[in-house]
Amino acid sequence: MAEQVLTFYPQKPASRLEQVGLWLRRYRGPIVAVQWLIVVFYSVLVVIPAFLPLPPDQAHLWDNLRLFAQFCFWGLWWPGVMIATVTLGRVWCGVFCPEGFISERVSRYGRGKALPRWLKWSGWPFVAFVCTTVYGQLVSVYEYPQAALLVLGGSTVAAVVIGLLYGREKRIWCRYLCPASGVFAVLAKIAPMHYKVDRAAWDRYEGEFEPVNCAPLVDVRRMTSAGECHACGRCAGQRDAVSLSWRSPFSEVLDPHNEAKTADAITLLFGVLGVATAAFQWTVSPWFLHIKIALAEWLVEHDHFTLLSDDVPWWLLTHYPEANDLFTWLDGGLILAYLLLGGALIGSLLLIGTASASRLLRTPQLTWQRFSIALAPMAAASVILGLTMLTVTHLKAEHFWLGWLPYFRITLLALGWLGSVSLALLLVARATAGWGRKLSAGVVTLWPPSLICAIWILVFFVW
Repeated sequence: MAEQVLTFYPQKPASRLEQVGLWLRRYRGPIVAVQWLIVVFYSVLVVIPAFLPLPPDQAHLWDNLRLFAQFCFWGLWWPGVMIATVTLGRVWCGVFCPEGFISERVSRYGRGKALPRWLKWSGWPFVAFVCTTVYGQLVSVYEYPQAALLVLGGSTVAAVVIGLLYGREKRIWCRYLCPASGVFAVLAKIAPMHYKVDRAAWDRYEGEFEPVNCAPLVDVRRMTSAGECHACGRCAGQRDAVSLSWRSPFSEVLDPHNEAKTADAITLLFGVLGVATAAFQWTVSPWFLHIKIALAEWLVEHDHFTLLSDDVPWWLLTHYPEANDLFTWLDGGLILAYLLLGGALIGSLLLIGTASASRLLRTPQLTWQRFSIALAPMAAASVILGLTMLTVTHLKAEHFWLGWLPYFRITLLALGWLGSVSLALLLVARATAGWGRKLSAGVVTLWPPSLICAIWILVFFVW
């Protein structure tokens, strides 16, 4: 019992926030029970609606399970997950995520094979995010529960398979392959709450302690980033050196000793701010509509009708005749091109700004990767705005008063812009370059967040 006291309670007085972390470590039983409840709730939201008929025109959120599940999952759940990640770190991953929990549980009975080199490639989260985002748009994952079951159910099955093959009581899927992992890693970097590791206290500790099973395979002793920590609390109080603490949201990005990884920067520029932004806005884009009409007219004039066929399987392209919602091959090709080329264009324009600022300053620590990560506040605002578009659609259908909506969107955009600009200017101020180069770099850093703001202003107030 003495060892457990040392494990769960630090020798120094714990603050209230530290006590929360210690509670999460000590009371694993209630947390596991909550995780099982979430698995059941998740299964109900994803599986049952896929076998229900289309809701009638007079249906409401409160009397139709299909609409209710769609609103809960896409209108509340996922926006809430992103907000929680920005404010609390990756607590969703460590405490609530059903996929991670199931993957870890089944790995107890799996083969426990060593991880192959290909699985450890740092680019998998970005690739998985882009593929999932694009495919989700092709099959209309937000609108139809059959598509949601295919995408989310497939992801869950993959997580289970990986858990059965690799690791032992670890979350291999979450660490290396989860499509959302890269996004969470980027957004958690600006969370004001994190698990702080006092390396000096860790090294000088000489008492007894219980080893920690870090499911996402984090080296707790050397952990400096909230991006890789799942905030599960299992290591709280470890060696009297780990504590749940407050911090400045800018501290991790500004810390020159904290590596700004290329994989995170690419995910942020070309994934969250690139492909995801294109995915959120293609349905309201007049450019997309004009291109589609022009191509369709050209195909008709030249008697090429194959691409105008809508006889496509629902699991490949949206095909729901009962809802009068059918994608043609032309639709699918244009959506694919718009998302990939649009995401590449946005990401490249952002990269020009971050790389130019870094090049102007010529300071080793101020790399383009670090300036890219400084866009995390803008990325957070962007993804929350995009995900809440479906929330707004449901609320409009139920005739909720939305007079506050423009002010909410403007405020969120302003906070994201100010956060990213402030971070970038603080980085510029730390450069060893002359004032001329600093001034030029400061002006250049205004470009990336301003570009994203301009895109959302077009979506909400112009188109």
